[in-house]
Amino acid sequence: MAMNRTPAPPSAQDRRRTLGQLRAFVEYQQSTGLDAVPRRPRLAARADAPPPSGASRPVDRPAPATTAAAPTVPRAAAAPGDLFTSSTVQRATTLEALRAELGDCSRCKLAAGRTHIVFGVGNPRATLMFVGEGPGRDEDLQAEPFVGRAGKLLTEIITKGMKMRREDVYIANVIKCRPPDNRNPEPDEIAACQPFLQRQIDIIGPKVMVALGTFAAQTLLGMRTPISRLRGHWYDYHGIKLMPTLHPAYLLRNPNDKKLVWEDIKMVLRELESHQ
Repeated sequence: MAMNRTPAPPSAQDRRRTLGQLRAFVEYQQSTGLDAVPRRPRLAARADAPPPSGASRPVDRPAPATTAAAPTVPRAAAAPGDLFTSSTVQRATTLEALRAELGDCSRCKLAAGRTHIVFGVGNPRATLMFVGEGPGRDEDLQAEPFVGRAGKLLTEIITKGMKMRREDVYIANVIKCRPPDNRNPEPDEIAACQPFLQRQIDIIGPKVMVALGTFAAQTLLGMRTPISRLRGHWYDYHGIKLMPTLHPAYLLRNPNDKKLVWEDIKMVLRELESHQ
């Protein structure tokens, strides 16, 4: 006769992991304004930009030449002794030092199923930086972002459309480990990686960033607006011009929308020319 057994209590490691995930979830809510009245960053000033769907222009005349800069996108403040944002992360002055601080990361549950951490690749002083969602199967195996089918399309956008070399830009993702079955990243996973992504951006110091897809754009902008409404408009990310656009994986399924991305990329090219 089978006897009922009392389940073993969770280990200290399990409790710490659970607490870390809860903390990450709360911080992600704070960073996106979900626990308060949301404050959306305004579009960077462009006299010729159409208003987002459902919005109205406050005036019918072009903005004056001395338009005040759009407010920067707020970042989540780290509490002292924060689990994910240690002082060594903030003190890292090179990508190598930041990668060393990331280490064999186990800050979220994705660590259990990954093959490799996918940190980022490209020019550490790039003028242009692409930020995607997260690694897929090919990226997980090769430890490099955007090397699968979507990555090949991104490479074509860079090399054939923009006439640049892939190694001259920097490419990273919001999360550094592949989610199971390529599912969408979860809030605690995004929160665990967010300090490292922010520090990557600080170290590289790009003039222009392109957010590829929903999760990259919403994470960087701290808002829940659909990518279909975000794309095609400039935003200010702490002094960096940020252009959200559609993810290459989406374009593989919806090739007719490539023309929308090309319109976004032409705006990026014009902005890059202004920095030469």
